[in-house]
This record gives sequence, structure tokens and C-alpha cells, in this order.
Amino acid sequence: MEIGDRVVMNDKYKVAEINKGKIFEVRSEPWELCGTECVLLEGYRGGYAVDGLTVVD
Repeated sequence: MEIGDRVVMNDKYKVAEINKGKIFEVRSEPWELCGTECVLLEGYRGGYAVDGLTVVD
């Protein structure tokens, strides 16, 4: 996953209704947090686990 990728939250984790199907843009390089690879998303507060995201075209 790279800065600028467009992603949606998949069903690996519980997703709030407001974020279901919403396209986010990755705004950071991945980093490890307690054994989980995370990224920052434009329009979302805090990091989000990479394995909970699906890249879209």
C-alpha cells in the first residue's frame, strides 16, 4: 500500500455505517503498531490496519 492509493474498508473489522463503501486516500507510508501494519487515511482520524483495507481502481 502506498501514499495516494484509493481504498475502502473491508469486512475484516467492524466498520461504522458512515464509512461503509466510502473511498479513502492513503496519506502515509505503512508503519507497524503493536504487530499490526497501519496507515493514515485522508478524512479519517487515527491509523487503520492495512489488512482491513482493499485497494480500488
